[in-house]
Amino acid sequence: MSGHGTSISMSSHRSKGLNGTAEVPGDKSISHRSLILGALSVGETVITGLLEGQDVLDTAKAMQAMGAEVVRDDDGTWRVHGVGVGGFAEPDQVIDCGNSGTGVRLIMGAMATSPIAATFTGDASLNKRPMARVTDPLALFGAQAVGRSGGRLPMTIVGAHDPLPVRYTVPMPSAQVKSAVLLAGLNAPGQTVVIEREATRDHTERMLAGFGAEITTEDTDEGRVITLTGQPELTPQTIAVPRDPSSAAFPVCAALITEGSDVLVPNIGLNPTRAGLFTTLREMGADLNYENEREEGGEPVADLRARFSPDMKGIEVPPERAASMIDEYPVLSVVAAFADGQTVMRGVKELRVKESDRIEAMATGLRANGVEVEDGPDWWIVHGRGQESVPGGASCASHLDHRIAMSFLVMGLATQSPVSVDDGGPIATSFPVFEPLMAALGADIRRG
Repeated sequence: MSGHGTSISMSSHRSKGLNGTAEVPGDKSISHRSLILGALSVGETVITGLLEGQDVLDTAKAMQAMGAEVVRDDDGTWRVHGVGVGGFAEPDQVIDCGNSGTGVRLIMGAMATSPIAATFTGDASLNKRPMARVTDPLALFGAQAVGRSGGRLPMTIVGAHDPLPVRYTVPMPSAQVKSAVLLAGLNAPGQTVVIEREATRDHTERMLAGFGAEITTEDTDEGRVITLTGQPELTPQTIAVPRDPSSAAFPVCAALITEGSDVLVPNIGLNPTRAGLFTTLREMGADLNYENEREEGGEPVADLRARFSPDMKGIEVPPERAASMIDEYPVLSVVAAFADGQTVMRGVKELRVKESDRIEAMATGLRANGVEVEDGPDWWIVHGRGQESVPGGASCASHLDHRIAMSFLVMGLATQSPVSVDDGGPIATSFPVFEPLMAALGADIRRG
């Protein structure tokens, strides 16, 4: 069963070439944060280009449940009338965050320093994922958390009545944990300081500054030190959400491995804390170019042109790049299968605790489709077979994970035999137009 309905089996078949323009959805990370920061502002925030996948829609419902007015105009513009920092109301019902680890962790942080209680749940996948990594630092502010064994959902957070500012070193590279602490720090007096030894995606810092918070970032010997002054009055914004580089990864990678392909993916956010995949692909020899480079809303943006690249080589991906492409390793492993030589990926233990154990899920599926894979606790190696040499022919388990499902469907476009997934339903959580978009480019992806 998928998280939001009946299982949807899908298969992908060798395609003759992908051509055209791929209009991928808005960036999921920025979409979540736009809704939350809009709800914490005083006045109306106007958002265009919001990703309307289930994950983001669940965050919108959560903001409504906590007292913000969130409405969608007929033309797809979203308007958020915020309640201000510290202004959240106690929700009447349990907050269901569906499949979204980002949504639940950021919302927990945003409400943890308000004197309210809220209970959170999610689908079968989300309810298995660890929340202590967020609730531990939130406890330093004075918040309390009561959940299932192992720090799992369903979980009730009781916000701090008299929050304290904190100084916290994030123990793992996680933008979600960093962001939860910063959002909690908004309603704490004084300065909240977050230190990350490895820099992670910085959308929260950029957007907090854009909404008027006093926030500084400094690179020091102990890592990146982010200092936030609490209890600001956030100013509502007009936000044009750039398109999601994590979604762009799928048509880009599909074009690189499918003979005869030439695909343009416009308006993609190229924030350096998110663009590691594209850097890696170019190092492998991919015919991937940035066109019309520009800046929009403080974020670097470009149009990506990806063409069939039959001569890609396996490389060792620098471990320090992991945080900037952590969600893209599954589809990178598919590209690696069609490259010559081995692609080595280290420092990726975060993949073990995503929507699924992504290393195990991809390694199992790749092996079933004739690709040799080695893996360990925080590393894996894909032994590329070269173009035209990947057998395919297997059915893969998606484990309720949208990125696993899409990665194997991309793979089947260039394998000798079709590749299928047991449940493509979770794709709707992050990339609701994946099927029609890929079909318009010429991909042969079928249901059933």
